[in-house]
Amino acid sequence: MRVSSNRSGRREAPPAPEPLSPLIDAHTHLDACGASDAEGVRAIADRAAAVGVAAVVTIADDLDSARWVEQAVQWDPRVYGAVALHPTRTDALTDAARSEIERLVAHPRVVAVGETGMDMYWPGRLEGCAQPDVQREAFAWHIDLAKRTGKPLMIHNREADREVLDVLRAEGAPETVIFHCFSSGSEMARTCVDAGWMLSLSGTVSFRNARDLREAVPLIPITQLLVETDAPFLTPHPYRGAANESYCLPYTVRALAELLNRRPEELAEITTSNACRNYGLEIGPTA
Repeated sequence: MRVSSNRSGRREAPPAPEPLSPLIDAHTHLDACGASDAEGVRAIADRAAAVGVAAVVTIADDLDSARWVEQAVQWDPRVYGAVALHPTRTDALTDAARSEIERLVAHPRVVAVGETGMDMYWPGRLEGCAQPDVQREAFAWHIDLAKRTGKPLMIHNREADREVLDVLRAEGAPETVIFHCFSSGSEMARTCVDAGWMLSLSGTVSFRNARDLREAVPLIPITQLLVETDAPFLTPHPYRGAANESYCLPYTVRALAELLNRRPEELAEITTSNACRNYGLEIGPTA
């Protein structure tokens, strides 16, 4: 979930990692990272490019951030976007909101419908959080939107494997499905792999206590892998708890490479190719 960009209380930002190229950050929140204007977006993209991250996909989770994404993708050619209402905020999916999301998703640099899905963690814990029945109806609408626009569906799934699969089966999945920040276990990984869906991995793959996820990762074919930061959240080990940003992505890729016993350069090439294919991106050289 997106939170305020105020980083008070967080540890100092991690140092820049050794460059690893090419990379694409398949899911980040530039506004929550502190960018508010073109200068801020360029600064984050520049820091990312300096370590090999050639492009980022910035994600909206409410209408205000969706409108901001429409601007951000025009401020820098390295920035693409995705637009939807986060599951916990789907109480706001009025008829007017649906019309506006449809307009924003049509932008040529908005490359996915997301993040949408189901979240069973926050209801009952977070005041104002949309309840499961509201989330389910909104998820179905976003699925239909992805089908109508031909754009990938980017899924948020928190403690909701069964619920997400139920809706996908009932509605019929669009051609391209991306599970952002995949954090489930082996059974869910096998289900997604068999369906041909993409699984995007974040800094959680570097967390030693994420045992179920780390056991599931080797089951995912590398042709179905994406990598992301979900910044400013989920900063990889050993900087967990610090402010995350797209430039931190090489840390995650190197942790993933160690887990899979593969060369980081190989994973960078393959995940970038996967991102370009699924999002329809064209990227230039990094700095």
